[in-house]
Amino acid sequence: MNILVTGATGKLGTKVVETLLKSVPAHQLAVSVRQPEKAEHLRARGVDVRHGDFDRPETLETAFQGIDRLLIISTDGDNETRIRQHTNAVNAAQRAQVGFIAYTSLANANESRLALAEVHRVTEEAIANTGIPYSFLRSNWYLENEIGTVQAVLAGAPWVTSAGTGKVGWALRQDYAEAAAAVLAGDGHENTIYELSGPLMTQEELAAALGAVLGKDVPVQQVDDAAYADIMKKAGLPDPLVSFLVDIQRGIREGSLEIESNDFEKLLGRPVTPIHDALAQLVRDLKGTTH
Repeated sequence: MNILVTGATGKLGTKVVETLLKSVPAHQLAVSVRQPEKAEHLRARGVDVRHGDFDRPETLETAFQGIDRLLIISTDGDNETRIRQHTNAVNAAQRAQVGFIAYTSLANANESRLALAEVHRVTEEAIANTGIPYSFLRSNWYLENEIGTVQAVLAGAPWVTSAGTGKVGWALRQDYAEAAAAVLAGDGHENTIYELSGPLMTQEELAAALGAVLGKDVPVQQVDDAAYADIMKKAGLPDPLVSFLVDIQRGIREGSLEIESNDFEKLLGRPVTPIHDALAQLVRDLKGTTH
């Protein structure tokens, strides 16, 4: 059985590959990366490093040859770019006659009103239309997405949000990586959709959990979307990112990420990393990088 992970030098891909290497022989594992020289450390461990560029479909078709189980990790960029790149990857997988496609999607992708959901909706449809067995790994929200806010709190700022009482199923990127690895290396995942959501919490509850980790009170500043955008711009964030973040805050407020599911536990064979432990790890990592 040959497994291939795209974007294997990215933040999620790195963790997926490391998890797979604990249970899958290196010679059964391949990675597709835009810059193979960045994956020399994997080649040294016996992993098959292949050149695959989502903007050059011919490289993907070559990279996906002889692959039984493929993980397409969603790319970064605006919606138009991502849809083009994902479509390239799906078409290449079909031409290479890949046996199974797992794809990192978004919570409730087919119905979500979040602006970034369109990418995932289109990609899921493209994969389903190939007729290749698939598994859609619908990620709720990485706890790491809150690093900017956590850093601001560490610097003495309040927890700023316009998400109101909307709930999110935060989980660590490591948990998402282990769930993906379980699907790639396991059996019985054909034509499945997994809603990967941690225990649901409001911004206030997350801030309180962070306060418990830090041993101090973390005040929450609830603002409207316009004020939130203004605060983010003053923090130096570029306009496209500010628009993206405001859309997420609005989506959370409207319940876009409020999805209850125990699919995570099913795939991990354990509970998601408890939020206090996850936040403590995040804070340790942040403090480690500042000294």
